[in-house]
Amino acid sequence: MTSVSDCFRSLRAQGRCALIPFITAGDPDLDTTARALHLLDRLGADLIELGVPYADSLADGPVIQAAATRALVHGIKLQDVLEIVKQVSPKIKAPIVLFTYYNPIFYHGVESYLKRVKEAGVKGLVVPDLPLEEAQSLLNLAAAEGIEVTLLVAPNSPIERIQAIARQSQGFIYLVSVTGVTGVRSQVASRVEELITNLHSVTDKPIGVGFGISEVKHAVQVKNWGADAVIIGSAIVKRLSQGTPEEGLSSVEEFFRSLKQGINQPKLV
Repeated sequence: MTSVSDCFRSLRAQGRCALIPFITAGDPDLDTTARALHLLDRLGADLIELGVPYADSLADGPVIQAAATRALVHGIKLQDVLEIVKQVSPKIKAPIVLFTYYNPIFYHGVESYLKRVKEAGVKGLVVPDLPLEEAQSLLNLAAAEGIEVTLLVAPNSPIERIQAIARQSQGFIYLVSVTGVTGVRSQVASRVEELITNLHSVTDKPIGVGFGISEVKHAVQVKNWGADAVIIGSAIVKRLSQGTPEEGLSSVEEFFRSLKQGINQPKLV
């Protein structure tokens, strides 16, 4: 696996928009998680977000909260997640980025946590509950370990805060498309286009858009608005959890193929 930054540099040189799927580790089980990681990589995922199950997942909507709850009921812990990453990471191309809340990082000790995720093969972190004002220590320690910490920009952020987050975010900038939690929605807010434009005016770092993107038309729209990456979570997690693991994986494959086909289409002018 390459680093997150190297992945985006390669994509930009090719004029391509990244497609980043999200799955929850341990839902429905760890074996299916490993199979899903291999599958998504084979289908052309550019990066993969792997959610670490957490009970108080405030940024997550009902689909991902339910997936995390099922994983926790099955006893999934951080070490289990890292074991899966350690098994899979040498065999796939897409960098794995952990989506995790800050409390588990603090509980394990920041430096110890970072060393463990690095040894497992993790390339980046997204920590949705870490405010910019408290992020510098983690950013510095992670950079020393070669782990890139991506910060989130809320859709109601003033331009001054957007600029500050853009300066500090590593790998790429995660633009949240809605005010609220993750989840399946019928449309992408039109203000996202303006936010992408504003971000491009203050930074040359890649911009990934997530939260609420659940259909092929959403992904294509966000790409055409100028996003460097489209992040799909709840729509994939929901499909993976339905039926048997084989049925879930088959449903994810069908959906992801349609996403990849849509996002690879040239922009109509």
